[in-house]
Amino acid sequence: MSSSIEQGGPAGTNHLAADGINLESVRGQFPALETKTFLDAACVSLAPTVASDAIKDFIEAAVWCKERSSTNHHIAIDEMRALARPEAALLINAREDDIALVESTTHGLNIAANAIPLARSDRVLLCDLEFLQVALPWTQKAQEVGLEIDLAPNRMGKILIEDIAARIGPRTRVLAISSVQWTNGFRCDLGALSRLCRNRGVWLVVDATQELGAMPFDVQETPVDFLACGGHKWLNSPFGCGFLYIDPEAAPRLRPPLAGYLSLETPEGGWGDYFQTPSITPLREFTFVNEARRYETGGTANYPGAAGLAASLNLINSLGKAAIARRIHELTDHLISGLRTLNVDIVTPLERENRSGIITFDLGSPEKNVALMERLLERKVLVSVRYTSGIGGIRVSSHFYNSVEDLDRLLNIVQDWPRG
Repeated sequence: MSSSIEQGGPAGTNHLAADGINLESVRGQFPALETKTFLDAACVSLAPTVASDAIKDFIEAAVWCKERSSTNHHIAIDEMRALARPEAALLINAREDDIALVESTTHGLNIAANAIPLARSDRVLLCDLEFLQVALPWTQKAQEVGLEIDLAPNRMGKILIEDIAARIGPRTRVLAISSVQWTNGFRCDLGALSRLCRNRGVWLVVDATQELGAMPFDVQETPVDFLACGGHKWLNSPFGCGFLYIDPEAAPRLRPPLAGYLSLETPEGGWGDYFQTPSITPLREFTFVNEARRYETGGTANYPGAAGLAASLNLINSLGKAAIARRIHELTDHLISGLRTLNVDIVTPLERENRSGIITFDLGSPEKNVALMERLLERKVLVSVRYTSGIGGIRVSSHFYNSVEDLDRLLNIVQDWPRG
């Protein structure tokens, strides 16, 4: 490989980066990196050892029931699950009360679709680059209540604010959008969309699963009504648990969720005392919490997943969102430079403000892209091929645990691949 790609400028170090992330130490949290070059966090990321250790601790507690009673045991594991909420809140600068734990982005988006009050002839706006799950809850609601769905087209892989604004009409009630598009990594101007939706009285529902954990996001600076994020991608917690943020100002206008007893206000003395009270009855006036967790299942859920998510989020919060973003930009800059040197077509829009951890490139046809992906997989370099609405190619996802050497390994294989 040419020396310009091998060196990579300031990002070429594999020790203490300028942003303060100790790469050697962080990579040690991901033992799979010893045997493979993992560049596919946009599909499903690796879990750090702190997450697997947290899950082991939970399993040990479940096996041994270390509390004095089974009631106390239940309360203790409830508290272990709840540790994920403050970590999620810290990640996006929200209040803990505004965080609900969900199984996945899918779960969170469906909660939003069912909570927003909608009627026949109301319109929902999407863009044509979305992952199908962003559309599915609304297509189902369209069949149930007679919604209409509008689609804003991309322009060369970009979603432009003016195209969104032009399609918001008097009956538009919801804009559902991914903050980062899954096939090409385009990061939209969510701040502009937030202002647009508030000026037009439109609910803003955001799928942030390809952004959070890689790029910083602050709900105080950029208000949204709902923000859903699964744990198994850039949050590095592939155990069936994510979180949903609900704007507290939006909450009073939402439809009530499914009812569960853990969504009720905790009775005086706690649930342990309550269940020992002879006079309780299932039919009485109940008071639900005025918090986002009211939109959780309200019963037992994925406790091990939440324990793993809490640990993974703690690692990300400890490293620092800004430091992680700087590191990812260094890595993607290096990859872009290498691909340009090889005269490879880069599909991802390259404006800095629209960049994420995803860089997608194209060899000219889906067949060629899949063939190169298979060669990379044979060499234990993990990437994906993804398309939506004709936009896509070989998708490379660089996370904070990756190194310049990881990217050079990919670039060397691309360089040797026959493209005639």
